[in-house]
Amino acid sequence: RRGRPEYELRGGPGELVAVRAGAVCRATTDGAVWIPELRPRRGPGGPATFKLPAVTALAGRLPALPEHPVPLYEDGRRHGWSDIGYREVGQAGFLSFSFPGGAMSTTQCRRLHDAYRLACRRPTSVLVLGGGRDFFSNGIHLNVIEAAADPGEESWANINAMDDLVEAVLTTTDRLVVSAVGGNAAAGGVMFALAADEVWCRTGAVLNPHYRLMGLYGSEYWTYTLPRRVGAAAAERLTGKALPVSAEAAVRLGLADRTVDCDAQSFAGEVVRLAARLAASPAVPSRIAAKKAERDRDEADRPPGPLPGGGAGCDAADLLRPSVALSRTSACVRAQGSSVGPAVAPRPGLDRQIRGGPARPGARRHRTGGTPWRTRTGRLVPRTVKVDMSAFVCLFPGRHPHGCNNVEHGGRTCCGHRRRVPDPYPLDQRGAEL
Repeated sequence: RRGRPEYELRGGPGELVAVRAGAVCRATTDGAVWIPELRPRRGPGGPATFKLPAVTALAGRLPALPEHPVPLYEDGRRHGWSDIGYREVGQAGFLSFSFPGGAMSTTQCRRLHDAYRLACRRPTSVLVLGGGRDFFSNGIHLNVIEAAADPGEESWANINAMDDLVEAVLTTTDRLVVSAVGGNAAAGGVMFALAADEVWCRTGAVLNPHYRLMGLYGSEYWTYTLPRRVGAAAAERLTGKALPVSAEAAVRLGLADRTVDCDAQSFAGEVVRLAARLAASPAVPSRIAAKKAERDRDEADRPPGPLPGGGAGCDAADLLRPSVALSRTSACVRAQGSSVGPAVAPRPGLDRQIRGGPARPGARRHRTGGTPWRTRTGRLVPRTVKVDMSAFVCLFPGRHPHGCNNVEHGGRTCCGHRRRVPDPYPLDQRGAEL
């Protein structure tokens, strides 16, 4: 990936001069560039490496460098590369973000969440969320999770940070929120877009609104947002068949509200024009009021009496209530053998061990063993799991001269091939096309 220009910082050619949002700034003969990602060098006989945020990839070798942040709000000056930015045009605010590969790590989710809260303090009636030209979002950052000292803990932190961001969008009731999908989106990135009031897709964008090919059940409140848009039957079909959806098909299904017929370079300008027109519409105040009333109704629609964690039972109808779908602390647990929820099985060949335990007060509960558990999603599909990455079975034991029997080699499990599980399948974190 090429560097991004820096207009102020300078240094000797090749010198690292600063860090920003996980990227490093390297001086050149005629200026400086920001490098967001690096691929660590592969050691002799070691596993294949993968791209990581530059600061993470250089961990242990990076000298002490100053953090050189960029203002969130555009002030007319050129500050060089930034993965998150905000600007306003009239009554419309535009929160832009562009993460390499569309993957959003824990840190990136939290930074975008903070920026979203700041944007919501501005006096605008429409807030547009937009990704880069290549990707809107592909959900959590699998590479950062695998490179973490404890992948299980990092995956848990990442999905919770992503959920917090989606919840903030879902519970915004003082303005209209628009997702401007200029590039591909997949898995949690699609569900993130659906949290907005309107979804605008560029005609060339492809959506993959499913998790099944990764062996996951998904999160991001998808069982609250997806059935509301497309209906329960279509939601189960989309998540079960795991097929790509074009922008035009997304509008027909109800996943998106409009297509924007333009090339990638013109998309941002078209979105500004459409958002300004929406903000000037006399119907906006009534739409905002109706949105708040609907949100209040969903919060008030709660099952009578205590939930199972409090000693009383609940049936399938209770589980479909919006309040259960959005609850962070609901204790509804599907009984063993119950048929509630779609049958979404992990991919064949994926042998994983689930780590669980009692939930901390106020925390989201882990899934324990193979038993289905409560979740804030209406269909009661497990929201997420803490996965022991060392339990992934190597699919390619014949590639190792020393053999591979799912044991650790040099501190890494399965010679790095545990993340090769997706290889037989066409969806990965880099793209949303099958």
